[in-house]
Amino acid sequence: MKETFTYQLSIIIVNYNVEHFLDQCLASVYLALEKVKAEVIVVDNNSIDGSLKMLKKKYPEITLIANKDNSGFSKANNQGISISKGKYVLLLNPDTLVKEDTFIKVIDFMDARENAGALGIRMIDGKGQFLPESKRGLPTPFVAFYKIFGLSTIFPKSKKFGQYHLGHLSEFENNEVDILSGAFMLIKKEALDKVGLLDETFFMYGEDIDLSYRIQQGGYTNHYFAESEIIHYKGESTKKSSVNYVFVFYNAMIIFAKKHFSGKNAKLFSILIKLAIYLRAFLAILVRFIKGAFLPLIDFAYIIVGLYILTNYWKMSSIEFPIELIKYSIPLYGVTWMLSSIFNGGYDKNNKLSKLFKGVFWGTIIILLTYAILPKSWQFSRLFIFIGAVWVLTYYFMSRLFLHFAVRKQFNLNFNDKKNFGVYAVGEEFERIKNLLIQINPKIGKINSFSEAPKEAELAQFNELILCTKQSSFREIIQLIDTLKNSQLTYKIASENSEYLIGSDSIDTAGDLYILNMNKLVNIENKRKKRLFDVLFAWIVILLLPVLIFFFKNKKRVLQNLFSIAFGSKSFVGFSDETTKKDVRLPKIKTGILTPSDGLELKTSEIIEKMNLLYARNYSMRRDFSILLKAWKKLDR
Repeated sequence: MKETFTYQLSIIIVNYNVEHFLDQCLASVYLALEKVKAEVIVVDNNSIDGSLKMLKKKYPEITLIANKDNSGFSKANNQGISISKGKYVLLLNPDTLVKEDTFIKVIDFMDARENAGALGIRMIDGKGQFLPESKRGLPTPFVAFYKIFGLSTIFPKSKKFGQYHLGHLSEFENNEVDILSGAFMLIKKEALDKVGLLDETFFMYGEDIDLSYRIQQGGYTNHYFAESEIIHYKGESTKKSSVNYVFVFYNAMIIFAKKHFSGKNAKLFSILIKLAIYLRAFLAILVRFIKGAFLPLIDFAYIIVGLYILTNYWKMSSIEFPIELIKYSIPLYGVTWMLSSIFNGGYDKNNKLSKLFKGVFWGTIIILLTYAILPKSWQFSRLFIFIGAVWVLTYYFMSRLFLHFAVRKQFNLNFNDKKNFGVYAVGEEFERIKNLLIQINPKIGKINSFSEAPKEAELAQFNELILCTKQSSFREIIQLIDTLKNSQLTYKIASENSEYLIGSDSIDTAGDLYILNMNKLVNIENKRKKRLFDVLFAWIVILLLPVLIFFFKNKKRVLQNLFSIAFGSKSFVGFSDETTKKDVRLPKIKTGILTPSDGLELKTSEIIEKMNLLYARNYSMRRDFSILLKAWKKLDR
C-alpha cells in the first residue's frame, strides 16, 4: 500500500547563530511555498544571537526544535527528519535564498522521475559566481588524488581529472550526478526510509557525500537541477583557505573511505587523505604567509636599498656616515616606516595610498622623536630622515601605481573606494533604507527601474546596489545577480521591515552583514589599533602598579586582569557577556574589564544600550583612552 503524506514538502533548516541570514532565508522560503503544501522545521543548535526570539516573534507557525547544545549538522537534521511528514524532505542551509518558483519546479521534476532519490540545485554566491560544489563526483581514491595534487584545478573541464566537481558537465544543464550538496538537498522520504538518515559520525562536512552515495547504493538516482538557482552566501569556496577547514573536511573523507571502500581501497584512500591534510595545511599556511609577507618584504628591500643609495649624496659632499649608522640606523628607519605603514592599514585589502602616506608620516614623527633623545654620537642628520621619508613616499607611489595597472584584478588602488549606494525602492521604504545607510556614506541615490538598474548605477557612479524585497521578488533579485556576475557592482538585499542588509562582495568572502554600521569596531584597522592600545597601556599600568596598587581593593584581581589584557584574552573596554548576548546588534569582541558606560554617574538600561551602540559605531583609540582615564579604578573587577 502506497504511503500517504500530510505534506508535499518538509523543509529542515539547521541554525547556529546566523539570525539575520535565517530571517531572510525564511522570508524567501515562505514566498516560495504559496502553492506548495509544506511544513518548515527549524532545528536551533543552542544559538545565543537572538535567533530563537526572532523565530518566535516573526515565524510562530514553524516547528521549532531548540537544542541545549550544538549537536552538529547531521544530528540536528535527523531530529527534523524524524518528525517530518512530507513526501519530500529538503535539507536547506540558513544562509540561502530561494526563488518563488523553486520548490514547484524541483517537486515537479522529482515527481516525473519515479527512480529519483535526491536532487541538488544550481547554487551561486552573493556576487553571482557559480559554486562548483553544486555537483560533484564520487571521491574515489583516484578522484581524491586528482583533487589533492591539483590536477583537477589544472584541468577543470577534463572528464578524467575534473571528476570531483564534474567540470565537464555544464552548470546550465540537468544531469545525473553522484554527490549533492547539503546546502540544498531535496530527498524522497521513501529513499530516506530505505537507506537511513544522515550518519551522525560526521559532525560537519562529509555527511552529504555519505548520504548521496547511500541513496545511489539503495537503487535511486541523484540529480543536478539547473532550471532554477539559489543564492548560497557561505559556499565551501569561502572556507578553503582555512587550515581548520582542511583538517575537518579531509578527516570526514577518511571516515567516508573506511565506511564504504574495501579494505585495500580504504587504506589507500586514508593514506592519500592524510598526505592531503598535511600538504593542504602546509600550502594554506604557506599561501597565507606569501600573500601577507611577500609585498612587505619586497617593499622593505627596495626601501633599504634606496636609503643606502641616498648615502652617496653625503659621500659626494665628502661627508662620511658613521659605520654604526649604516649598520643599524638605516635598517631601523626602514623597519619603522614599514611597521607604521602596516599599522595604519597600508597593507590592508583596500590598498589605499593615503594609508601608506599616513604610515610614512607617523613613522617619520616616531624616528624624529627617537632621534631627539639619542646620544649626540648617534645624531647624524635630520635632513637624511626627511629625504629618506620622501624616498619612501615616492617608492610607495610609483610601486602601487605600477601594480594598479599591471595586475589590476589582484591589486586595485580603489581611487574611488567610497561606497556609493543606489537603492531600488520607493516612498517610505527608500527613506527607511536611506536612514540605515546614511551612517556609512552620505551618497545614496534612488534607482528608478529594476531592469535598468545596472545602467542607472553606472551613469550615477554607484558601486553598490541595494535591492529591496518589498519592491522586487527574490526570483528577480537572484536572476539579476546571476546575470551580472562579472560586473564591478556589488549587491546587498534589504528585507522588508528589517534593520540589516545582507550581501557578498566576492566568491572569496562569506556573506556580509550591515547592521546600523556596527562593522566599524571590528574592521581590520580598528582591531589592530584596539589591540595595540590594550598591549601598550596594559604594560604601562603594570609598570606603574607599585604606586597604583594601593588604589585597588582587589589587588590580585587587577593583576590578573592586566596580564589577561596584555596577552590578548581580554580587553580594557568591551561589552559584558550578558550585554552582548542580549543585543544582537553589537559585534562580537573580547570581553572588557571596563564598559563604554563606565564613568557615567547615572546608568539606566537605556543609557547603557545607547553607550554600547555609540562605542561600536564610533570607535577610536581616543575613546578607549577616555574610558580608561575615567574608570581605571574599576580595573580590579
